[in-house]
Amino acid sequence: MNRRDSLKALAVGTVSVGTLLTSCDKKEGKDSAAAGDSGAYGRTPEEKINDEKLTAEKFFTTAELTTIAILGDIIIPKDDHSGSASDAKVADFIEFMVKDQPKLKLPLRGGLKWLDVKSLKLFKKSFSDASADQRIQLVDLIAYPGKALAENAAGVSFFDTMRGLTATGFFTSKIGIEDLGYKGNQPNAWDGVPDDVLKQFGLEYDAKTLEQCLKAEDRGKIMTWDS
Repeated sequence: MNRRDSLKALAVGTVSVGTLLTSCDKKEGKDSAAAGDSGAYGRTPEEKINDEKLTAEKFFTTAELTTIAILGDIIIPKDDHSGSASDAKVADFIEFMVKDQPKLKLPLRGGLKWLDVKSLKLFKKSFSDASADQRIQLVDLIAYPGKALAENAAGVSFFDTMRGLTATGFFTSKIGIEDLGYKGNQPNAWDGVPDDVLKQFGLEYDAKTLEQCLKAEDRGKIMTWDS
């Protein structure tokens, strides 16, 4: 199972459900279902005002957002099937979430600082200035809690939070929903009662049903609700 498949399981399974439930409710961005000035995506007037207030605020610095975007693309990289975390604007999602849930501010800002300090110790440069291989080398130290050294415990906790937020932001975006293959409510198509069942009871579709309820190109195969 590759990284993206693992994160799909996380997004639709029981892991990080708390994050999913609390974040889906106030997620900002153009990819939010039916979002708009009218608040048609389910926000009350008060919630809409709160969303606008939080969106107008800025918490992370440009440098911090750059690091968040790099980490996001390490967690969910672009592949032949779908886009990356940055394609889904996950950094913007995380920026919104820390303002919507202030308890995340200190852990994430502290974690970003820890990442840069660790990178300086290992490579004499910040995480964002490190090479792609060096970034992966550092992330490998904190991405697997069971293997991580005690000295990297703070980094493990930070990366765990980042992984959950990245998966939540990605799989609740338009790109992520398409990646999951979720179809939602769509016009229904019915194949009709199978021929062997009709024959079992000595029944068949009459001419009127065939004429009115079956598509011309699929007559005898698919019945649709075209009333």
